[in-house]
Amino acid sequence: MARLARLYVPGQPQHVILRGLDQQPAFVDEQDYDLFIDCLKAAARDHHLAVHAWVLMPGAVQLLASPSDETSLPKAMQAVGRRYVAHFNRRYSRRGTLWEGRYRATVIESERYFLLASRMVELAPVRNRLAQTPEDYRWSSYRHHIGLTVDSLITDHALYWALGNTPFERQRAYRELCEQPLDERETSQLMQATLKGWVLGSDSYREWASRTANRRVSPLPRGRPRKVRETPAPAHDIGKPETGSP
Repeated sequence: MARLARLYVPGQPQHVILRGLDQQPAFVDEQDYDLFIDCLKAAARDHHLAVHAWVLMPGAVQLLASPSDETSLPKAMQAVGRRYVAHFNRRYSRRGTLWEGRYRATVIESERYFLLASRMVELAPVRNRLAQTPEDYRWSSYRHHIGLTVDSLITDHALYWALGNTPFERQRAYRELCEQPLDERETSQLMQATLKGWVLGSDSYREWASRTANRRVSPLPRGRPRKVRETPAPAHDIGKPETGSP
């Protein structure tokens, strides 16, 4: 079966996952992390990709980003991968790919899932026991969103701006939001949608996204379609003209 084209819906954010090959670390020290961020900044600028949230962990990268056109995300990820993998292989005397195949991504319905996705991305180090609190972890955009740093990579989404009228109000509201436990069912739905490449949203949103993207955005029903059997006419009616026939 032919692989479906990458999903792209104009103006809609995407959750992106890039995993290290065979669960091996893709980052060893601060120099690796810093270079990857530099690569991502350059690629986002060159290919007009608005990054709203990010996290780098030893074996995985997660982004929340809005592409400006259909090629923004794939070209940006290709540029990052090409430059960073060349550095990593040169530095550690290795060959071959660093990543587990292609990046995974899905389009999400902003009003329902954007803030969930942003929190899930930035809280990943705590959930993976890399830090006790999200502000303790340097390699994410969380510190930017609560006002501890200014991250030039980040383009804040309208839904983040809607959290308050001033930077202080937005930062406080976002911190308080992140202190609430994540909904595990919705988090699992988001991860599965990203890994499988299906749009995450309401039925009406998926229908709209499918029309806009001009492709299927959810899996087909499993199994073969059921055949509808016609009830055979009684033997004595066979050949009998219909009522009203001349």
